[in-house]
Amino acid sequence: MGMNPQTINEFPVITTRREEVIAWGRKNSLWPIPFGTACCAIEFMGAISSVFDISRFGAELVRFSPRQCDLMIVAGTITHKMAPILKEIYDQMSDPKWVISMGVCASSGGFYQNYCTVQGIDHLIPVDVYIAGCPPRPEAVFDAVIRLQDKLENKVEGKIPPAQFQAVERRFDY
Repeated sequence: MGMNPQTINEFPVITTRREEVIAWGRKNSLWPIPFGTACCAIEFMGAISSVFDISRFGAELVRFSPRQCDLMIVAGTITHKMAPILKEIYDQMSDPKWVISMGVCASSGGFYQNYCTVQGIDHLIPVDVYIAGCPPRPEAVFDAVIRLQDKLENKVEGKIPPAQFQAVERRFDY
């Protein structure tokens, strides 16, 4: 089934690179797994509800199996007892994977300056985007997703190999 040269010009032609198509697909189809432990998890539930509707940003397919997800949203306080579970779930996620730290407790330990609270999940796993607030509003979750999408669209940061994350300082060995 061949085409003669006169009819081939009637079809629109789009040229691009494979990396740009993959980056576009990753940007617009994030599959989050929530790791909610406190009041930030309630705000995340509000962000995925029909009132705010996170599906407008391509992150509507919330899954609870780490093997089906590429975005972890840690919402709430993480204790040292929960840290190995968080690390194991992160390790089970397929590559490439990204992390959003939601709220002041997940980002820096919050007002829990005690022996049982991890003072920021970046001691355990690499974090791509931080959300400030106690608890942050659903609009802040949208802003974090948009920032992550901008990062994925960026040609340099969107192609970070997973081996480069091994250089992240880890204070706790779980």
